[in-house]
Amino acid sequence: MKEFPKFMKNKMNLIPDSEQNTKDIEGYYFEGKDGSQMAYWTCYSDKISKKHTHQFDEYMICIGGQYIVYIENKKYILNPGDELYIEKGKEQWGECKAGTRTIHVFGGQRMKKSG
Repeated sequence: MKEFPKFMKNKMNLIPDSEQNTKDIEGYYFEGKDGSQMAYWTCYSDKISKKHTHQFDEYMICIGGQYIVYIENKKYILNPGDELYIEKGKEQWGECKAGTRTIHVFGGQRMKKSG
């Protein structure tokens, strides 16, 4: 697959630009009853995400393309099927290649609820 299925791209679940760490990237999210969240992104062109930290753990998996993650200056290259666990409080950023799709699960509220 080159894209996430259409039913996963409901505009009600779209991550607003103000909640993105990467410019011009498309992402959607769901929230669990405990407040944890799952998000999935598609990068349509080569992009770099800004440095940031979370106050909760993060798990990610690369579905397609390639995502290079930096955690406190250590480099991890994720290809399809590769997973990564990021502990809370660790500074992170990354580089996604055009066509990259990733899924992330956060142990807390990464996106703020809108409206």
